[in-house]
Amino acid sequence: MNIFGNFSYICVYMADIIPTEKHPLEPFLPKGARILMLGSFPPKRERWSMEFFYPNWINDMWRIFGYIFYDEKNHFVAEASCGKQASKRFDRDMCAAFAADRGIAMFDTATEVRRLKDNASDKFLEIVTPTDIEALLQKIPDCNAIVTTGQKATDVITEKYGCEEPEVGSFTTARIGSRELRFWRMPSSSRAYPLPLEKKAEPYRKMYETENIL
Repeated sequence: MNIFGNFSYICVYMADIIPTEKHPLEPFLPKGARILMLGSFPPKRERWSMEFFYPNWINDMWRIFGYIFYDEKNHFVAEASCGKQASKRFDRDMCAAFAADRGIAMFDTATEVRRLKDNASDKFLEIVTPTDIEALLQKIPDCNAIVTTGQKATDVITEKYGCEEPEVGSFTTARIGSRELRFWRMPSSSRAYPLPLEKKAEPYRKMYETENIL
């Protein structure tokens, strides 16, 4: 076996020994949801600060929500037991109630993955089973738009449904099943994406205004 054959064998072998992970959360599909936000997959559980979507304390999604809707980036940060000093976690009930009230559904573009490295990076995330987006949409008939919050999620949608990739902060059209929806591409809320929170929030604000969420 030559060196290239050995390398291919090693890659296959590593894929066999790295366990897969099933999605740990149920899709959040509130009645009357008008948009479906889609990430790639949750980080490893030790990085969670709550049992809900975008749970990583150093992910800025809930700070973006707070900044746009309440002019306070820490709006969704849970209070410590004393009721004064903020703790390093988000308030799950507050986040879920907000999303339900605003008509924002949430899930991810993968239901089963394999982490090729022991971290939360999308770059090393192998999607084993993509999400059946059409099945999700059947449960939220008022939804008119899907919103991807990173490159990995965007790639899944464009590859699976053959639609044009939007520029960051813009939308194209996606046909999923019998439905035609606006397909928005937002900047990643990860701090690995090199843009200040206020700058990241601008395209989100535009999208929420267009979709009559804000």
